[in-house]
Parts: sequence; structure tokens; C-alpha cells
Amino acid sequence: MTRDATFEEGGERPLNLGAQDADDLRVISSLVQDAVFPITEMQWQARQHRFAMLLNRFRWEDAARDRHAPERVQSLLVIENVVAVSSQGIDRGENDLILSVLAIEFTAGEESAGDLVLTLAGDGALRLKVEALDITLKDVTRPYVAPSGKTPDHPE
Repeated sequence: MTRDATFEEGGERPLNLGAQDADDLRVISSLVQDAVFPITEMQWQARQHRFAMLLNRFRWEDAARDRHAPERVQSLLVIENVVAVSSQGIDRGENDLILSVLAIEFTAGEESAGDLVLTLAGDGALRLKVEALDITLKDVTRPYVAPSGKTPDHPE
């Protein structure tokens, strides 16, 4: 009888990380680099001051990548304390659009407020004005073989 492997058997655990400062954010940014998601999988909940995205994240942290095919995992990226959201270079009316995250950066403003910028492939960007930096990244599925079968590459 065959069964799915568990995270424990792989000696790895699903990610559940938070960021409340620039150093923490750099870690999360590196983990979501090359994550892809349909435009329909992002949502701003204005009343709750929350912005959330369901990402298909490449598992950069997978130390066993050289022993098996590259993997992705679905992860929930949640940003709290969001007071405004704007976008550039994205056709929000195109429901079939697939976006790819390149980086997340924070520019501090007064006190703990500032702008969080998600840079996307193809000159797109999302800017979230936040009252304070509070982000979580949580894996919500088991890893799966990356459909491309390849590790993302960034030619110099």
C-alpha cells in the first residue's frame, strides 16, 4: 500500500514564520522569491486591515533539493495593519493573469509605519501602506514536485 510522505519523514517542517522588522522581512522575501500565484489569489480585507495571498512558493530552504526533483508548496502570505493598497503594471481585470514575486521590501516612514513593496516579474508591483510591519508566511499544503521540474534561474 502506498501513502503520501509526511513532513516528519523528510526531516523538514512546514514553514510558519513571522516578520516584524527589516531583518525578518529579508528572510521572508528570500523564501517567497519566485513564488507564483494567480491574480485571483490575493485579497485585501480593508475592514480587517489585512492583505493576503495564496502563493505557490519554490522551496528554497529544501536542503535535499539535489537528491530529488525541485519542489513547491502552497503558502499563505498575510500582511497585517494595511491601510492602503495600490498596484502598478498589473491588469487587475485579467483574471487569468499569473504573477511572480521577485522581492519584498519595506521603506520605513514615521514611527513604525511605512510602505511595503512587493516587486513582481514583468515590471509589476504592489505597494501596501502599513501602520506597522507584521507579516506571516505559513505553508498550508505538502510540498509537490514543481510542474516545470526546474529550479528558477536568474541570469545575470
